[in-house]
Amino acid sequence: MDKKTVKLFDSELKVMDILWKEGDVSARHVADVLTKELGWNKNTTYTLIKRCIKKGAIERSEPAFICHALIPKEEVQEAETNELINKIYDGSVDKLFAALLSRKKLSAEEIEKLKKIVAGLE
Repeated sequence: MDKKTVKLFDSELKVMDILWKEGDVSARHVADVLTKELGWNKNTTYTLIKRCIKKGAIERSEPAFICHALIPKEEVQEAETNELINKIYDGSVDKLFAALLSRKKLSAEEIEKLKKIVAGLE
């Protein structure tokens, strides 16, 4: 997010996730999905959509209050990852990587995938 980082809260990310998965959909559809999945009230969802619009993450178009994601998921993932690395791991990617690897027994296949990723960075 080179231009201006848009900070989204977890609840706003739930709204964005629907748009990233399904593409442009109506606010009503977003509200229906979040009511079904999380038990949210329709007004809560509409408030979150409006917040995302103010932040420049969503664009609204008529008719039917169609919502369009203005920022790609990868951009948000990168910003959130950078924030995590800086906040929790003192900006050290290797500390994050070591912490992740120490928490789970990796299969031989997963180890090979990671080796290829690292080799591609060299």
